[in-house]
Amino acid sequence: MEKSRTYHRKKIVIVFFLCTALFLGLAVRTGWLMIFCSEHYSGLAQDLHQRERSIKARRGRILDVNGAVLADNRTVCTISVIHSQVKDPERVIAVLQEELGLSEETVRKRVEKVSSIERVKSNVPKETGDAIRAYGLDGVKVDEDYKRYYPYGKLASKVLGFTGADNQGILALESSYEEYLQGTPGTILETTDARGLQISEMGEERIEPIAGQDLVISMDVNIQQYAEQLAEQVQKAKEAQSVSILVMRPGNGEILAMVDTPEYDLNDPFTLPEEVPEKEKQDALNRMWRNACINDTYEPGSAFKIVTAAAALEEGVVTEEDTFSCPGFIMVDDRRIRCAKVGGHGTETFVQGTMNSCNPVFITVGLRLGVENYYRYFEQFGLKKKTGVDLPGEAGTIMHKMEDMGNVELATVSFGQSFQITPIQLAATAASLINGGIRITPHFGVGTKNGEDGTVSPFPLKAGERILSERTSERLRAILFEVVENGGGKNGRVEGYRVGGKTATSETLPRGTGKYISAFLGFAPAEDPKVLALCIIRHPTGVYYGGQIAAPVIRQLFENILPYLDIEKTGTADQPENGAERE
Repeated sequence: MEKSRTYHRKKIVIVFFLCTALFLGLAVRTGWLMIFCSEHYSGLAQDLHQRERSIKARRGRILDVNGAVLADNRTVCTISVIHSQVKDPERVIAVLQEELGLSEETVRKRVEKVSSIERVKSNVPKETGDAIRAYGLDGVKVDEDYKRYYPYGKLASKVLGFTGADNQGILALESSYEEYLQGTPGTILETTDARGLQISEMGEERIEPIAGQDLVISMDVNIQQYAEQLAEQVQKAKEAQSVSILVMRPGNGEILAMVDTPEYDLNDPFTLPEEVPEKEKQDALNRMWRNACINDTYEPGSAFKIVTAAAALEEGVVTEEDTFSCPGFIMVDDRRIRCAKVGGHGTETFVQGTMNSCNPVFITVGLRLGVENYYRYFEQFGLKKKTGVDLPGEAGTIMHKMEDMGNVELATVSFGQSFQITPIQLAATAASLINGGIRITPHFGVGTKNGEDGTVSPFPLKAGERILSERTSERLRAILFEVVENGGGKNGRVEGYRVGGKTATSETLPRGTGKYISAFLGFAPAEDPKVLALCIIRHPTGVYYGGQIAAPVIRQLFENILPYLDIEKTGTADQPENGAERE
């Protein structure tokens, strides 16, 4: 009996100590939470009673090199409803249906949805938002934000791109420079009770958004406008599929204009020019937005003879005075490859062969180089890599593998066929070969501009590699000047200026369809190039020779922009004669 009492007393003591220890532990824990963790748990409690709404940041503008605003912002509103605060849902539904132009079903679904906050419509005109706010409807929130606006409509649409519903960059520069343009959104915080109703005396807390930075680009809106006018005129006159024009500074790669007709309206980018079945709409939109200057490849044709000439002169396999004989064709292995002039050019020097755009001359020069040497220069000049232009979706060069190249493949590559590059690659490579031999990176982005004090923070310019000697570059410029002054590029001559350049006419694949691509690449002044321009006309009707339809476009362009850019006249040139080479 005594042992039983002793056992029970021990159990009571143990339970007492356990309870005391548990109580002390709880007391210590409670004290710790109250003293040292009060701020953390107070914040969590606050979060349970706060509702958050986002405030869009003002997106940075896009400015041309002279400060013209190409992409701006307009104030719009976002209309939302808070289910727990709506006192008269039928009244709210009726007002929003009328003011927003939405169906009753759509509005009712969003007003009656049980959620902390439901967006009814965004990008609402400010005057409509003000009208809704004036009704004083409980549970309806009208928040101001921004919508992208393009003052010039369709101008440079494939360069600028556009933004989505949340103001994020979708295409082109709007996408490439998103990190600079987007800014940092702000928030509106309101305190609610346990039922989710706003505590009016607590008011709202705002965390202000940080505006995005303005982007300054090298485009000159005046040159862009004129280039687009020329492109549209020649597209209409020649009933062409499309026309591209590129204008850049060959010294540093800054792009002054980039046109790819037809352009589209940046303020209405989802409207197609003609009706298509719904299932085909997205593909049609993608085609409309596509920029052939960077997204598409093509056979460059005779304009690529600039590259062959540069490699051959640099390697020393040809000189300006070397003579060739052109009977109108050349045999390469078992393949007969013809010249554009059926009767042939007869005996001619290398300079004359370039002026005449003679295929047999350039095939002979290419074969002198050989596959390995030609491929080495192809890579050295940067043609196997993308240019690095600051626009998304640049296509790469489509070229034979060196081990798959024989004499026939080398021959066709030498005069610009059997491989494909982009227009931007052709322009960038030609610019690099005639600027003294330094590879440039074509680009639009110049820097960011501070909206408060207007200071510009320039982007670092990537130093280019030497790809050609200065002496060879000088010789190449002199030959290309003769092409325009006395050869097939006569229609590109500009009175008072010494212009260099090269024509091109290539038949599109598959052969035999009767569809051609006509082009002319020109630069001025010939001795010290300040501007380079490329015009490409796809599938023109009637006369299709680049020297006859593309060269005059660049001539008109230069006649207007060379004086505008304060480029001094360097000589005189008569107007072109009617007997110019067709190429």
